[in-house]
Amino acid sequence: MIAITFARHGALAPFEKAMMGAGLAPVVLAVIQLLFGRQVGDKRPGERLALALSELGPAFIKLGQVLSTRSDLFGEQVAEDLAKLQDQLPSFSAFQARATIEKELGAPIEELFAQFDDEPISAASISQVHYAITRPDKDWPEGRPVAVKVLRPGIEEALKADIELLLWMAYLIERTQPRLRRLKPVEVVQTFSATVSVEMDLRLEAASAAELRQNFGGDPTYRVPDTDWRRTAKRVMTQERLTGIPMDDRMGMLAAGLDIDDVLAKAAAAFFNQAFRDGYFHGDQHPGNMTVGYDGAIQVVDFGIMGRLTKRTRYFLADMLLAFLQRDYAKVAQVYVDAGYLPGVRTVEDFTLALRSVGEPIHGRPLQHISFARVLGQLFSIAESFDMEVQPELLLLQKNMLMAEGVSRRLNPNLNIWTLAQPLIEQWMRDNRGPEARVAQATEEALFIVRRFPSVMRNMDRLLHHLAEGGLKLDPEALQVINRQGSNWWLWLIIAVLVAGLLFSGSEQNIYVLPDVPADIPLDRGETVP
Repeated sequence: MIAITFARHGALAPFEKAMMGAGLAPVVLAVIQLLFGRQVGDKRPGERLALALSELGPAFIKLGQVLSTRSDLFGEQVAEDLAKLQDQLPSFSAFQARATIEKELGAPIEELFAQFDDEPISAASISQVHYAITRPDKDWPEGRPVAVKVLRPGIEEALKADIELLLWMAYLIERTQPRLRRLKPVEVVQTFSATVSVEMDLRLEAASAAELRQNFGGDPTYRVPDTDWRRTAKRVMTQERLTGIPMDDRMGMLAAGLDIDDVLAKAAAAFFNQAFRDGYFHGDQHPGNMTVGYDGAIQVVDFGIMGRLTKRTRYFLADMLLAFLQRDYAKVAQVYVDAGYLPGVRTVEDFTLALRSVGEPIHGRPLQHISFARVLGQLFSIAESFDMEVQPELLLLQKNMLMAEGVSRRLNPNLNIWTLAQPLIEQWMRDNRGPEARVAQATEEALFIVRRFPSVMRNMDRLLHHLAEGGLKLDPEALQVINRQGSNWWLWLIIAVLVAGLLFSGSEQNIYVLPDVPADIPLDRGETVP
């Protein structure tokens, strides 16, 4: 059925490539193409793929959204086409929505809301949203306008079945088609499954919204809806209703008397603060999820996809981009080396040359003609060609940068949105990557090691004790490594014990040792037994 749907939209090429040399499978696919294939005009491969996924239903629509963040795997054009995948399905009945709300919240609709609109304002693959007004209370004497999100009936079971099928297909591809393993099909499906699991529990989405709202507490330029936790459960989420102008509606903003450049400045600042100040960002900031309040504030909804960047990742990203903009390509390469991203089999000089091929063509061009999102994407592509792993969170960030630049150019083609955040960027760089900041960071790390040293020594003593008691069994490969080290094996063992003691010193519960195991019972490699 999946192959037939792909054939109808002219999107069967991935299957043909995956099954090449797999027995009769290519013949079967050729027959399917002959029977069900049709002319697709001048549509790009990504557009055809989006149409096929859309027809296959909720799980495949969500998978397409996840794939749209992986330009490293499928190329920028396919990722961009998949980003336009419309997550819209026919609505389910108001009777079903009401029944779900009453079951989840344990009360009749009339007790929860003074008014509930049966006609949903939007219907997506996993849920739909209804407007309502809460019952009056001391905080809202006239009732509070809210938006109520309700999961589709039976969506959990349907998605579980589809995910199991997709995972089976991914494992099959990895086992039978080594050349396609670089696309990491199993990892992609597992990432997709993790994303969907959050969207299947609306309490988790509400928690994501609460964290983002807290990060922008006291900032009137960025608005996240407040969650009504009393009317929120696993399959129902009630949030403050936000009304405004679609983020890409230039004429609507002008009619409301808003300054376009001021709106873009707020959007750029919000994006930068999420990514660099907080390390926690809205991962799906397209115009359908963003509006502009009539006071000019940026407003967001839908928190099913969120991204998180560690402080180390933010520092890496900042150092890389700063050196790149300064045309110091050797420094960019060194940033990758220091982060441990550049494999030892490739030379720094080769990597530096590849970086220069990206940077020099944009040097001297007007800022409004430069897409920093595409530059970042090219840097990630080069990294991938050098067998480096690119974090999915960085790819998600780059996808959102592309969306932001696209909206910005529709609103003001002569403006580069990132120049509007320049004062924030410069201040953050001074506070976090300047000489004083680096000294403070080094001091903090040294103090951290000093504070943990007693714990490290305790854990090293415990590990040595287990070693002396015979409780630590070495893998045959480890023994071969020790033999190759000759008389220095004991030095490497002590270093390993020290490192293990440092890694596991955070908590007594994090200590793992191997118990005595009979010699005739082999242990699986990598297995730890508490």
